[in-house]
Amino acid sequence: MESTQYAHYLALLTQELVPALGCTEPIAIAFASAKARELLGSLPQSIVVYCSANIIKNVKSVTVPNSGNLKGVAASAILGALGGDASLNLNTLSSVTQDDRDLATMYLGQGLCEVRLLEKAENLHIIVEMRSGEQSASVEITKSHTNIHRMERNGVELPLGQSRTQSDEACDFSFLSLEGIMAFVEALDIEDVRSLLDMQVACNMDIAQEGLKHTWGANVGQSLLKHYGSDIRILAKALPAAGSDARMSGCSMPVIINSGSGNQGLTASLPVIAYASSLNSPEDRTYRALVLSNLVAIYQKSLLGKLSAFCGAVSAAAGSGAGIAYLFGSPLSVIEATITNTLANVSGIVCDGAKASCAAKIASAVDAAQMGYYMASDDRSFQSGEGLVQEDADKTIHTIGRLGREGMRATDLEICKIMLEN
Repeated sequence: MESTQYAHYLALLTQELVPALGCTEPIAIAFASAKARELLGSLPQSIVVYCSANIIKNVKSVTVPNSGNLKGVAASAILGALGGDASLNLNTLSSVTQDDRDLATMYLGQGLCEVRLLEKAENLHIIVEMRSGEQSASVEITKSHTNIHRMERNGVELPLGQSRTQSDEACDFSFLSLEGIMAFVEALDIEDVRSLLDMQVACNMDIAQEGLKHTWGANVGQSLLKHYGSDIRILAKALPAAGSDARMSGCSMPVIINSGSGNQGLTASLPVIAYASSLNSPEDRTYRALVLSNLVAIYQKSLLGKLSAFCGAVSAAAGSGAGIAYLFGSPLSVIEATITNTLANVSGIVCDGAKASCAAKIASAVDAAQMGYYMASDDRSFQSGEGLVQEDADKTIHTIGRLGREGMRATDLEICKIMLEN
């Protein structure tokens, strides 16, 4: 593989696989609020948070980590302002103390934070404004969870400097293809990704085990093992489901996300890790399978966008199916058929926000990915012209991306309206 393209793939992994504490949408609000408080220079007396509908959708029902079981936009913003550390990016709330939580409860009770809907905004769009006496500060986030688009102090726009992070718009995803991903996987020097993947394995497995051992959310992961057994095909679903059980319910353990989502990070990694252990796969093959899974998920999400009505667990599960196929020594043709079979099956799962049932959707998507692989290994796959299936897997991925990005806009709007009514 040409060195420049190799570097592009490596940079993409480094950019998209990062640690995050809790669901990334409330953390993005907390990050923006912590940054605004930093600019303000004192405790705010009032906060106004403007959010796109998709942000509200993904914050409404999920527990904010390190909050003492608080939920919602206001709780995220207040905790970020009182105890958040913006320098920690998506781990902003890891610095919150009990004193911060107590003060946050008081702020919430006094109604010092107002939440407003941003009309005709980016899907991922947050503005936090705060005041203290005559002083004011504002931070705007767009396109990705820590991408600061604009900062103001006392009405004067400030230079972004190091505060600016790379947004999706600035990223080059155009080089992505399944053939290119496979070429990178085969050319990969494992030492280039070892520390990154070791962190993904450790963090994501730790929170999965937490979800299996204790009561979190609806305990989907525990239910799977209790009623279906611990066969590898069940364990591959139970592990990411259990990780989601915990993180959706406010567990203060970090995960390594994929494409801005912890649930997608869990789904792209844990089924592959489970199969690698079951098969006693060599370390080298395990790492390459994880890279394949992560990049297939990133490829699909680059076409769908960070937030949409399309459930990201489907994209991540298609990635894990590809990784599982690789662990079995399958050629590219079987890997492509696995992805096609998965997408032909469960692409209709909608995203109705971050909450406990995400764990069940993950389990369903991983189940479809496993079935997709076993079908492909028997030389059986859905054919071009059947529904949205195209003549090859790349074209199918692009078609599904179009469905989620363009075709489901009205669905997304209606989901957000229904959720806001409640």
